[in-house]
Amino acid sequence: MTGKSSAVKNLREKASRFASRSKKPLGIPTRGKTAANRLRPTDTYLSLCHSGFIRRLPGLYVDLGFGETPQTTLETAARLRRQNPELRVIGVEIDPERVAAARPFAEPGTEFRLGGFNLPLQDGECAGVVRAMNVLRQYPETDYRASIGALAGCLCEEGLILEGTSDPPGGLMVFNLYRRAGPGLTSDGLVFSARLRRPFSPRDLQAVLPKNLIHHAEPGGEIDRFFGDWENCWRRAFRRSPGDPRRQFLLAARELAAAFGHPVDPRSTLLARGFLRLAPASGAHPFGSDPREG
Repeated sequence: MTGKSSAVKNLREKASRFASRSKKPLGIPTRGKTAANRLRPTDTYLSLCHSGFIRRLPGLYVDLGFGETPQTTLETAARLRRQNPELRVIGVEIDPERVAAARPFAEPGTEFRLGGFNLPLQDGECAGVVRAMNVLRQYPETDYRASIGALAGCLCEEGLILEGTSDPPGGLMVFNLYRRAGPGLTSDGLVFSARLRRPFSPRDLQAVLPKNLIHHAEPGGEIDRFFGDWENCWRRAFRRSPGDPRRQFLLAARELAAAFGHPVDPRSTLLARGFLRLAPASGAHPFGSDPREG
């Protein structure tokens, strides 16, 4: 068994123990704050990059930690059902009062359940997509791998985990993408999202890095250098195309790849919508912070 295969096996064993210690929901309540359209970029990204997968989603869409109101869950259900009218969506919360408050908003194909990282799936169910936004940011970093591993154990084959952080209105967001591949997880990249209707600087996104990255952006480190390169490209793009933030975003991203070698996804459909995706190398996280390792 290779070192990586052994690491995957160990992760799954640890995640299984983590998820089976108790039938009680695993985790702690988040602050629960949300806002209209806060998580819309995740829906837009899936629609742009994974539309075929959403149309044939093999399992449930799980919105983990939906917060004080079920708004994000309901918004996502409405958006993604434009592509898949049969989509089943489950909002999951660890706070019983939040679940009780959400249940009157249930509708055909959308329901709300009490649960945590050991997702409350019924016999025969699996998750095609798990979205865990603004959840793990409130946990110790030492819990990150086990938490992602527990979610991975609930995924259908080829299922996706979107995990990351946004600012309160959702104008700035960074999320990890993981895909189940056989017995383990593989990275599907790291996505930076910015709504370009307001002034923007790439460094603004550093404040919403996911939990596995936020404490590793030390000056001079790999993440810090990436943001420095992006800032330099952004300034040049701003001078070349003043008054057109979408064009600035696209030009800066392309220079970031061409001049500095960062693995930027070149698709203009993403860049024009304010998404910069760093592609993985052979399934490894772009910044080497991967829950399969360690």
